Amino acid sequence: MALPEIASIILRLAELAFAAVVAGLNGDYLHSVRGASSWDLGRHIYTEVVAGLSILFAIIWLFPFSSSFIHWPADLFFSILWFVAFGLLVDWLDGSCGRVFDWTNLSFQDTASCAQFKAVVAFSFLSAICWLASAIVGFWWVRRNTRVRHTTTAPTYRRRRWYRSRV
Repeated sequence: MALPEIASIILRLAELAFAAVVAGLNGDYLHSVRGASSWDLGRHIYTEVVAGLSILFAIIWLFPFSSSFIHWPADLFFSILWFVAFGLLVDWLDGSCGRVFDWTNLSFQDTASCAQFKAVVAFSFLSAICWLASAIVGFWWVRRNTRVRHTTTAPTYRRRRWYRSRV
């Protein structure tokens, strides 16, 4: 195996793990506030949908085929989705739990704690970075393995082989 294939498998496993962590923690929060207005929970529902789609596509594209590298536009799209989820969750926290990546003085006592929210935010960011790295690896692989011929001269006539003649 070459380096891009190994990197692709590692990134897909990381994408799968990070999306599962986000789906689990965010799903736990959504379960604890069931009955609340879905309009108020829109950010968390969006993050749960993105995590679910990420889990699905990470499992599908985990298999190491060379055709998995041509999915780099979808990887870029998922990266954008994760960055949007990250931004929505950071905006929702709005400093109520301190700075976003400040992990001091956190406790895991209650269900919907600051630690849980910060973990969802952190793993959303890590997932966005992994999807972006996967898109970069895929773009690099496709660019390296696709030959584009630029000719500056007029095309020349090629003789056909005798077995391809139309006579």
